[in-house]
Formats: sequence, C-alpha cells, structure tokens
Amino acid sequence: MDFDEWLKIGIDNNWCGAPVCETHDGLPMSEEEEMIFIEGNDPCIHILRLYEDENTKMMVEENHSPSQWRRTNRGL
Repeated sequence: MDFDEWLKIGIDNNWCGAPVCETHDGLPMSEEEEMIFIEGNDPCIHILRLYEDENTKMMVEENHSPSQWRRTNRGL
C-alpha cells in the first residue's frame, strides 16, 4: 500500500482530524502526546496543509523544502 492509498482509507473512515489553524489553535495533540512533548521528547504528528488557492500552494512549496520532498503524489 502506498501513502495515497493509506490516506484515502483514513479519509474514507473519518480517521483524519478537523482542519485547524496550528498558528491560532495550536497543534492538535492528545494529553499523552502533550506530556511527552513537555518532557522534552518530540512525538511525530503528521499534518496536512490546506491551501486557499494554487498560488499559495506554489509559494509555500517554494519556501518549504519538506513540502516538496515529502509529497508522494505530485497532484497533492
């Protein structure tokens, strides 16, 4: 199974969180993840960026290299 198939299963089964603004709402974490973070560890929490338009997507990806090299599907 590739990433895109895995993601589709998550979306289809409602296993993806609500779209929130990390800047204003904070990083969505469980209490356990928050405690791990406070203790100095760094739990990996995967985030999907929602773009308002194609131009914003292009500007973000030009400025943020992980948004380019982590992308498995060039259409995403």
